[in-house]
Amino acid sequence: MTNYCFLLRHPSRYSCIRVNTLKSSTDAVMHKLMDLVCENGLSDGINGVEIVEQNGGDQPHEQSSLVQKCPYAGLENVLFVQGSGPHVLNYNSQPNQSVKEVIVSRKCAESVLRGAQVFVPGVLACSSHVEKGDKVAVSVAVEQPVKDGGWAVGITRGTVLQGLQSDVHYEERKGLYIGQGTAAMSRSGIFRVLHGIAVEMTERVYKLPSFNDVLEGEIFLQNLPSVVAACVLDPQPGERILDMCAAPGGKTTAIGILMRDKGEVVALDRSHNKVMDILKLASEMDLNCIKAYKLDALKSVRKTEEATIVEMVNSHCEAIKTLAEDSGPCHVTVDGTATNVNEESSTTTVVQSEQLFSVDEQNPEPKRYVSKAELRKNLRRMKNGPGRNNCSGGRVEKSKGFFPNSFDRVLLDAPCSALGLRPRLFAGEETLESLKTHAKYQRRMFDQAVKLVSPGGVIVYSTCTINPGENEALVRYALDTYKFLSLVSQHPKVGGPGIVGSCELFNKTYTEKWLTEHEAELVQRFDPSSPVDTIGFFIAKFNVGEKEV
Repeated sequence: MTNYCFLLRHPSRYSCIRVNTLKSSTDAVMHKLMDLVCENGLSDGINGVEIVEQNGGDQPHEQSSLVQKCPYAGLENVLFVQGSGPHVLNYNSQPNQSVKEVIVSRKCAESVLRGAQVFVPGVLACSSHVEKGDKVAVSVAVEQPVKDGGWAVGITRGTVLQGLQSDVHYEERKGLYIGQGTAAMSRSGIFRVLHGIAVEMTERVYKLPSFNDVLEGEIFLQNLPSVVAACVLDPQPGERILDMCAAPGGKTTAIGILMRDKGEVVALDRSHNKVMDILKLASEMDLNCIKAYKLDALKSVRKTEEATIVEMVNSHCEAIKTLAEDSGPCHVTVDGTATNVNEESSTTTVVQSEQLFSVDEQNPEPKRYVSKAELRKNLRRMKNGPGRNNCSGGRVEKSKGFFPNSFDRVLLDAPCSALGLRPRLFAGEETLESLKTHAKYQRRMFDQAVKLVSPGGVIVYSTCTINPGENEALVRYALDTYKFLSLVSQHPKVGGPGIVGSCELFNKTYTEKWLTEHEAELVQRFDPSSPVDTIGFFIAKFNVGEKEV
């Protein structure tokens, strides 16, 4: 029986790099990476990675290079940078000797195990008198059970560590060291600033190179299954594509590159800061086809009454423009909010203007007057900077949703339990009930995707979990609910087949149905125990037939 708990605690022994082929070539990036890795001395002690051929052969690749091209057909823009581990490190600690230490959060530690540096937001505690340039041991604080039945770290950010076994936090970090590094700033600096590298790692339990600020815009560090999901969607130049849960933008930019930056990729996320991250990444990769909007994916389909308002506004837009002092976009007030109506993208952008107009449904003639109270309300709602919502600043466009059948292809990389991510140092918060809740949430999102894609289009559904209730069970729901959907084969094909059968849950009061043998061959399930050595992931591709009226 596969020990998933053991496998998920360890990262893959290689880093997967996706090349931006609009700015460079795979061969050129490969040579640049080889030079950088050798210059940084990262080749010492790093072993090759066993990656089998696409036909499932047992012969591993020769360890001819630290940087290798992906061996799978259809992924010619992907490179593998090999790593190694786990390694035993000597922290030079004596029973009565104080050691300078840094404790980081679990999520920070998971990133460090994959090759990242320690950044300021991830530091929870630090020894006193740590100065820039000091050698420090880095450990991780993992959630522990608390009295109320929940889980908590138990360390307040800024805690001073003594570095001795008598330290009250010694047992919490015992055996949880992840490496050594050099402090990039003093203790006071770490807890004073908001951004930047706190510790530059020099010795790691897993040796994987860091790609922070390396070949910016030319490469993107991304898990192999995520690259595969974008390729399976098979976007074509000139099409209109929807990425429903797009942050941080890896798949969104991959789609834009596959389309050769021709067409439109609409990226959605309900977080202001995450939308900003998507736009930043698109700018770094010189992609102009990406439009990112702040919108909850569960509200992606435009409501009927909102569509009626937009139609009414558009019918009077010309009249409003003639009365406006400038010839800018049509500004109206809908539900008390000043908006800029865009018919093509079905979006509304909060704008700041002294010319505010209101449209009365009973009397559609535009009015130039808005009360001071309404104006103050609109101005408050137009603020889009730091405040209670902790926005990082900058403006993002908000969307009211999109009309049905608006997109040629839809990618739904649904929020999930993330039980396939590696390394995963803690998963105690998940229960059978919470897993069932995830599945219900994903079905609601899939319902939105079905409405938005046009007949003859494609839906790709993916998750980063190994839970069949969020994977195969969703496919079963989709095929049973929407008879015009059909599973189709995928290219490239890297993962294994899905799970066949069903499972009885909750004391046999609920039966979760999965796939038939034929259907299982059409999906891709990435198993952490497979020779591909990747995260747990799932991909299903649907063709959309003529919808029932």
